Amino acid sequence: MKKFSHLDRSGKARMVDVSGKTATRREAVARGSISMKKATLALIRKNQIAKGDVLGTARIAAIMAAKKTPDVIPLCHPLPIASVGIDFVIDEAKGRITLESRVKVTGQTGVEMEALTAVSAAALTIYDMCKAVDKEMVISDIMLIEKTGGKSGPFRRSGAS
Repeated sequence: MKKFSHLDRSGKARMVDVSGKTATRREAVARGSISMKKATLALIRKNQIAKGDVLGTARIAAIMAAKKTPDVIPLCHPLPIASVGIDFVIDEAKGRITLESRVKVTGQTGVEMEALTAVSAAALTIYDMCKAVDKEMVISDIMLIEKTGGKSGPFRRSGAS
C-alpha cells in the first residue's frame, strides 16, 4: 500500500511539494447525481422554480467552485485552470439529474479535486434552489470517473460509461 503523501515523517499534515514535477496537460472527469420528486424535476425543466434558472445557476456554481477548490480543501494547490465544463443529464422516469464535470489544466498536479468540487457545488446549488418545493432530494454517487496526465498515468473507473 502506498504511503499518504500529505503526511510528513512525523505524521503531520503537509502540502505536497510539486516544485520538481514537470508541468503536463491534465484532465479529470467527475460525476454525481441528485434525485428528487418527479414534480420538482418538471418544474426545473419548465424553468418554474421561484429562484430562477436552476441548471444555469448550477453551471456557474460548478465553475466557481472548481476555481476555488484550494479555499475549501485545505491541502490542494491553487491551479491555473484552463477549462471547467459541466453537463446535466435529466432522467424524468427516475426523477434524477446526473451531473458530470470535466476540468483541464497544464500544471504540476492534477485536477481531480476540482472536478469533484465542481460536481458537489452544482448538486448543492440545485438542492438550494429547489428546497422550498422538495426537501427530500438526495445527492449521491459523487466520484472520479477518469483522469489523465501526471506521474501516476491515466485512470478510468471500471464500469464507467
